Amino acid sequence: MVGVIRGHPPGAVGARSIKSFMDNVDLNVLRQVTTWREARHRVVLGTITRTWGSAPRPVGSVVAVRDDGQIAGSVSGGCIEDDLIARVRQKALAADKPEVVRYGVSGDEAARFGLPCGGTIELVLEPISAASLIEQLVQELTAGRRIRRVLTLATGAVTLGPADGADVVLLDEQQLVSTHGPNWRLLLIGAGQMTQYLAQMALALDYQVTVCDPRDEYIAEMAGVTLTRDMPDDVVTAFVPDAHTAVIALTHDPKLDDLALMEALGSQAFYVGAIGSRINQSKRKARLAEHFGLTEEQLARLHGPVGIKNGARTPPEIAVSILAELTAVRYGWRIPEPVFVGGVPTAGPGCVT
Repeated sequence: MVGVIRGHPPGAVGARSIKSFMDNVDLNVLRQVTTWREARHRVVLGTITRTWGSAPRPVGSVVAVRDDGQIAGSVSGGCIEDDLIARVRQKALAADKPEVVRYGVSGDEAARFGLPCGGTIELVLEPISAASLIEQLVQELTAGRRIRRVLTLATGAVTLGPADGADVVLLDEQQLVSTHGPNWRLLLIGAGQMTQYLAQMALALDYQVTVCDPRDEYIAEMAGVTLTRDMPDDVVTAFVPDAHTAVIALTHDPKLDDLALMEALGSQAFYVGAIGSRINQSKRKARLAEHFGLTEEQLARLHGPVGIKNGARTPPEIAVSILAELTAVRYGWRIPEPVFVGGVPTAGPGCVT
């Protein structure tokens, strides 16, 4: 078939490190694979290992195709998936061991496969078996851990281990190394009702979530979330916030929120926010400057009232506004002050009035 090259394509041999991450969508694909295997279906898993030009999905994205043609996930706009479905049904794709394929190359082929003109996608396709350790991988990811998966191309055997450092997809003649699990961290101070909504939504956005609240009456179980009762300043210090970390104070209690903010604003965290009205934010900045010696530059990093002003009233609505702002900052966007255009004026997120 034109546009599909079996074996190691030219230029694919030799290790290469590619920034990537497995998002919650791809974790759901792996969960679907385990369900299919429990029903004794044959499954082929495809992982994007390299792209040339523009591509619909990032490196590290996965797609799974069942033996009867059902599909989970995506690696293109749909045309590559259609070809994979046809080949799996014909038992002509990745039957015994992993293989490397490429789609695209020329402008005509790129158009045929739904890629931007000149785009090319390289995939590793692997038949899933007990040696693939997919069930164990899903268990680790569900627990919020970051995992390094090493696939041996000659045999299909897999080893799993903890992932340290940057996320990578690394392909050479012998193996495919991929990193799975959350790459972004979110530390929430306070375990109130809104925190529960915010934490669960953040998990879906690929955050590893930790909730800190030393108050016994506010600690509640949250699936997939790490809970701690240590003091906020100690937790932030131990967290060592980096450029992939966000810290948000949600207790309305200066004795707790200020301690966390004091440490977070002096760290490398990409986002530091606090709930509260504009008046309370001014008072908070004055306290942080007077009692903790924070500079104007540090205080300018504080997002408050936290979240995008959008008229949110309920805890889940406010959680959505916070995550919208968090997403914008994460990708380098600044959202200007919204303009009210009609309807019933409301207090915005974080008690903005």
